[in-house]
Amino acid sequence: MLTITEFEVQEINDPFGIVEGTRYEFQIVIDPEEDDELYSENGVYIRVIYRADEPKDGIIKYDLYEKVTEKYLDFDLEEDELAVLETFCKEHI
Repeated sequence: MLTITEFEVQEINDPFGIVEGTRYEFQIVIDPEEDDELYSENGVYIRVIYRADEPKDGIIKYDLYEKVTEKYLDFDLEEDELAVLETFCKEHI
């Protein structure tokens, strides 16, 4: 389960209208348990690109990073974690 501790969100400007809908970039800090493979003493955040365009709302892309070092973490979220993340984004745009 994802425990979200803080986040930032901003609308992404698309001056050419290449992608339908409005896109947002989220930086979501999570607090994984110590026995979780995502855990890092330096903290972890998820960078999410989210599209708001009914009925095509959803996550376009996400990446995980170590918070202090900005190191990319090559992990995929589980389906239930991804569902929590998508719901969170939808509720905070």
